[in-house]
Amino acid sequence: MDIMANRTTEWLGTTYTLLLTKPETGGAFALVESVTEPGYGPPRHVHKNEDEAFFVLSGDVEFWTKDGTVVKGAGEAVFMPRGIEHTFRVAGDKPARMLTMLTPGGFEAYFLEMGRNKYRIPEDMGAVAGSAATYGVAFTGPPLP
Repeated sequence: MDIMANRTTEWLGTTYTLLLTKPETGGAFALVESVTEPGYGPPRHVHKNEDEAFFVLSGDVEFWTKDGTVVKGAGEAVFMPRGIEHTFRVAGDKPARMLTMLTPGGFEAYFLEMGRNKYRIPEDMGAVAGSAATYGVAFTGPPLP
């Protein structure tokens, strides 16, 4: 049996694998591997509780904040501090693979919840946003076009 089976889920064009979770790090952080299809990314949002560090393993990812956009490729990283509205989307025609560190840990459970419930956007946005709010995340706008 694959020990990571219950730690992997798919949601909105992304496969998430929880590599390290809040309980495993004493709450310090979570580490999530994601593989996202071209053109996909989350709606704009703000984390109240977590900083996020993204490390691109393959593909190209366009990251957005109110200060502008930047495209990062394999071997490059970007930091999104808590309280900053942001989003990203996979640029180009190939999937992107990333490692995301969330500090402190806890929000990684949201990905499992979304995948388990198979929520869709925009159809299930009320449930998606309601769950996110319990983790201290607010959606602020649409995904990047």
